[in-house]
Amino acid sequence: MGEFAVWAPERLRVRLSLASEVRDLAQYPDGWWRADVPEAGPGTEYAYLIDESSEPLPDPRSPWQPHGVHGPSRTYDHAAFEWTDARWPGRALPGSVLYELHIGTFTREGTFDAAIGRLDHLVELGVDLVELLPVNAFNGMHNWGYDGVCWYAPKEAYGGPDGLKRFVDACHARGLGVILDVVYNHFGPSGAYAPRFAPYLSAEANTWGRSLNLDGPLSDGVRRYVLDSALMWLRDYHVDGLRLDAVHALVDHRAVHVLEELAAEVDALAAAVGRPLTLIAESDLNDPRLITPREAGGYGLHAQWNDDAHHALHALLTGERQGYYADFGSVECLAAVLTGAFFHAGTWSSFRRRTHGRPVDRERTAGHRFVAYLQNHDQIGNRARGDRISELLRPGLLRVGATLLFTSPFTPMLFMGEEWGARTPWQFFTSHPEPELAAAVAGGRRREFAAHGWPPDDVPDPQDRATFTRSRLDWAELDKPAHRELYDFHRRLIALRKSRPDLSDPRLDRVQVWSGDRFVVIRRGDTVVAANLGPAAARLPLPAEPESVLLATEPGVTVGQEFAEMPPESAAVVSICKTGPVFSR
Repeated sequence: MGEFAVWAPERLRVRLSLASEVRDLAQYPDGWWRADVPEAGPGTEYAYLIDESSEPLPDPRSPWQPHGVHGPSRTYDHAAFEWTDARWPGRALPGSVLYELHIGTFTREGTFDAAIGRLDHLVELGVDLVELLPVNAFNGMHNWGYDGVCWYAPKEAYGGPDGLKRFVDACHARGLGVILDVVYNHFGPSGAYAPRFAPYLSAEANTWGRSLNLDGPLSDGVRRYVLDSALMWLRDYHVDGLRLDAVHALVDHRAVHVLEELAAEVDALAAAVGRPLTLIAESDLNDPRLITPREAGGYGLHAQWNDDAHHALHALLTGERQGYYADFGSVECLAAVLTGAFFHAGTWSSFRRRTHGRPVDRERTAGHRFVAYLQNHDQIGNRARGDRISELLRPGLLRVGATLLFTSPFTPMLFMGEEWGARTPWQFFTSHPEPELAAAVAGGRRREFAAHGWPPDDVPDPQDRATFTRSRLDWAELDKPAHRELYDFHRRLIALRKSRPDLSDPRLDRVQVWSGDRFVVIRRGDTVVAANLGPAAARLPLPAEPESVLLATEPGVTVGQEFAEMPPESAAVVSICKTGPVFSR
């Protein structure tokens, strides 16, 4: 434990600052500086001094930042934690249901331990994988997590390293896997000391500032910084997968992209630990190359978020057409997404004012590789007021949307509270201690939404603590009849998906869709989903003789020979005869 090492290839001198002494580190040809201090055991606080500066800096690979991102680092012994998940087999993505949550607002306490107290709720709901928004250290007390600067250290206010391990261990004890959101495309705006040690940043920029140096001089060490961080979460914290934030912002012109390199190393680690490990990309590219196996020339990631599925459902259900929703909203659009994953697949995007995306090979690309959702942290939080879809839709259409999501060929994901129609918003909140940075974030937020037509007064101040507290879940809502009813509906819907192999079948080329004016009929093997999105009752054609209604969002659904009588804004999942004729319009 007494070994200290830091990568600083262009520094002339690096010293280790301990409580009782400052000593020089030895320089090695690979750019690393090292020192062995046998008496420095677990829990030792330390910092580094670079060149002739007297300013102590935290370790870029600090495993523990108990005093915040500006304070000293602390050594941590990963082997000391007593795990109870030795028999945990892992949780593969195919057939799973994901649940995205933010530790700081999932409970009133906002800690890993408090979140453990709500895990049985997720088990009862039918969730398989819990996806955590980023938990590594950021400046301030509350933040979405995407301003992280310590890529190896869990946030102390959440419970630190041991807290995260307790949470993962508790999840595994209940049969829940854990996906951790990680951000490798930029450092947060405050407390990012790694670039002081080495050329972690390039001259190029992305949405958040300077890009990571993944392909320039001395970028081997930067890539290793990313890869080692990812492997650490999977190996030392036993998490079951990573959600990789905004991979389109990773600027890498090397022959082997850092994502491909990461996928290869994660697959090797999965073989070593004997359980599946999953990499899920967030990408704005609509490029199936991300999830194409390396043997076929792709990057070999296991899945990616599918915003087109969200946009198709959201625009169809709400009628919103502003911004990037402009091309979405028709039943034909939904049909294209359900059968081909992407709507923009080498087609014109009016929002981008150019063609966008690439087609998915429906016969060779499984639908489970696309994570689909009616809501997520971005699609709610990047609305001016952070209003959820439950604020926009009547109950019938809300249940129709859930039915279409959970009967799709994709991997479905819920955002925390969505299962009961939470009324609490999810707003963009920060707590930057620096007044200039706080003012810049608040002003930039208002200008951004003003450009999209939102009144400035509709945009809450991210720095106002009330913006954070408003975004915390109100678990008492579950005791109210309307919320409990929606929760029970989601629970039955997830159970139905898992009980009917047709509904978890990820083969896109097996999905058949027929649509008309405000209705859609989807055949999944011997199961049919019929949805009436209109304000009036309608008779919807079925592709075969129905046997029984398995689930209906509204009472009053009746089925006859090859048709279903549907109330307004309702959906039904119907079992059909195996020998029934194939319907065509």
